[in-house]
Order: sequence, then C-alpha cells, then structure tokens
Amino acid sequence: MLKVAIVGCGKIADSHAAQIRRIPGCEMVGACDREELMAKQLCERFPIAGSYSDIKDMIERARPDVIHITTPPQSHFKIARDCLQKGCHVYLEKPFTLYAEEAQELIDIANWNSLKLTAGHDDQFRHVARRMRKLVQAGYLGGAPLHMESYYCYELNESSSYAKALLSDKKHWVRDLPGKLLQNIISHGIARIAEYLQSDNPEVIVCGFISPALRRAGESEIVDELRVIVREEQGTTAYFTFSSQIRPSLHLFRVYGPKNGIMLDLDNETLIKLRGQRYKSYLEQFVPPINFALQYAGNFRQNVSSFLANDFHPKAGMKFLIESFYRSVVENAPLPIPYREIVLTSQIMDKIFRGLDSNSIDPADTGQIFDSTRSKRSVPYEIVHRVDSLGPDQSSMA
Repeated sequence: MLKVAIVGCGKIADSHAAQIRRIPGCEMVGACDREELMAKQLCERFPIAGSYSDIKDMIERARPDVIHITTPPQSHFKIARDCLQKGCHVYLEKPFTLYAEEAQELIDIANWNSLKLTAGHDDQFRHVARRMRKLVQAGYLGGAPLHMESYYCYELNESSSYAKALLSDKKHWVRDLPGKLLQNIISHGIARIAEYLQSDNPEVIVCGFISPALRRAGESEIVDELRVIVREEQGTTAYFTFSSQIRPSLHLFRVYGPKNGIMLDLDNETLIKLRGQRYKSYLEQFVPPINFALQYAGNFRQNVSSFLANDFHPKAGMKFLIESFYRSVVENAPLPIPYREIVLTSQIMDKIFRGLDSNSIDPADTGQIFDSTRSKRSVPYEIVHRVDSLGPDQSSMA
C-alpha cells in the first residue's frame, strides 16, 4: 500500500485528496499545514489518518512514500527539497518552482537519492490532451511540429473570489511572485509548448501590459495581458497568449506540422484534425464543413462515453497524472512528465518574467517588448517592426 501525504491544505488540496481517493492501492496517512486547523478540516472532509502542523513531525510519524506539495509557490523549493532529503517522492503543484535553477536542483536531488518527482501540469493529461498526444506520436503531423499556438486565459471578474482577493489585497501572496499573476497561471499553457520543443534554449520575445480594464480599476502592478513568441534555432516557432479580457476566455492549443495540423480545445474537450492538403475547386468550401461536423460529433460521442464511465470530470487529468506518477514510483515505470520538459517550462517562464520586470511597469505604458537574446528591454511594442536574429542568452537570472 502506497502511503501518501499532503502539505498545504488550501483549496487545491481538496482536488488532490479527491483524486487520490479514487486511486486503488494507496492511502492518505497525513495532512500538514502551518495552520493545523486547516489540516484537521481536510482530514474531516477526506479519509486522511492524521493532521500535523510540522512537516518533519509528519514524515517521522506517518512515514509517507509520496508527498503532494500544494502550498503557495514561494515555498515549493524549500519544502520539496526537505521532503526529498527525507526520502519521500514528491508531486509538486504548479508553478513547479520560482526559477529554473531551483527546478534543476530539485531534479538533481531526486536523482541522487533515487526518488521520483513530478509537476502538477494535469491539463496535459485530460482525455482530449492524451488523444492529441497519441495522434502526434502516430505521425499525423507528418513530422516534427513546425509551429504552435497556445492560449491560456483567466477571467478577472467580480464572480471570481480569487480575483476579488487578488485585486483588493495589495499584500496578496501572488503579488510577491516574480511573475505575479502570470506565474501562478501560465505554466499549463507554456508546458504544452515545451513538450514539443527540440532545443533547450529557445529565443523568447515578450510583450506584456496591464489591460485598460484593470488600469481603470486602479491596478498598477498586475500584468494581465501577455503575448509571447518562442523560436528555436531549428526554425520551430510558437505563440503564447494570456489574457484576462478576451472573450471567449480560451484554453486552446494548435500545432502544425509539414503535412497536417491539430486543434485542441480544453474548454469544449474537443480534438480536431486540420487537413493540410486542399480539396480541388469548390470542394474546399463544401467538404471541410462536413468533415468538421463529423469530427465534433465524434468528440461528443467520446465525451458521453467517458461521462457514462464515471471518468468525465474537471480533474480527470489530475487523476491520470497522479496515478501515472504512483505507477512510476511503485513499478519504476517512466515518469509521466520528463524532467527536461519541467526544466524547459521553467526556463521559458524565467525569460518571460525577466522581460516583463512587472515591478517597473508604468501603468500608462501600453506594452513592452523583451527579446531574450538581449540583456535589456526594447522599445514600446507599437513601434517594433522586426525581431533580431538568434543569439546567446546574455540576460542575468532575475
């Protein structure tokens, strides 16, 4: 029986506990939070053996094999390092760490101690995302991806308790992150790009700004509009978009290869094949609409099938990721997320936040461009018409 513990008993801990409970062959032996009342309440909501306010005490008494860390990101590195050094495998919620060098250090510690480590990029393992991965692996694109487009949005509106707390509290913990709101959210969308990149040091060009809506609300720190271009030396490119204002609020991924493309829509849980070869004459206007209609109908059938099997729920990807990670621990199976992808996601995010340097953004500015191949910020984006060629990353770590 695999023994599991949770450190950090806030809202996301409930999602973890709910999915762990669904997985056979494991038991939850401890919940830990600095506010022990939070840990006790989690134990009341779920079948968890004991509550603790000290991690060391929990490890010594409950002796967990795996620890899920669901604390605010500022504490991820230290807690994960301590747990690994105590001999526990670690599932670390996103964002993995604040900086790429911390991510690499945790991986080095895990390898040194023959332990396993994974990141909470559960969106990568939803039903439709797994179907897309199989399609790419089967060669549908006709080769390696040539271009990707990733959209990951978040609505900052009055109906969101998270948004209310963040915008009204100038001491909210999210404001202390190097990338503030963006760092707490965008890793899902960046990880989707990182999975298909081939190099370890892509060029990153950044445009970020505070939306007019937030400026009117008196916000001067939170960057809520982000546009990123990623380019590899081999020629692969990607666009990433984060927005709090565009509607519909998208969670979309498109990938294009030499022959065909694929569109993944996480909001509608749909996967659409994009045929690369055009039909002759007017058939190009008649056949594709029918083809798309048939594909959407197929997605409907697959979603209904998963629903009837009691496996169609918002955190199905988290359950699959946790279960795959446990299998890696117990059976020494491959990790669900390769370490290279975890580090590359962190590196791209580092470059984004170095470029934004959101603490110094003037609320009156409409945007800034930052090229990771340079060591300083460029001119406002409206008057930038070209992108410099690739070169070594000379920027210092933030």
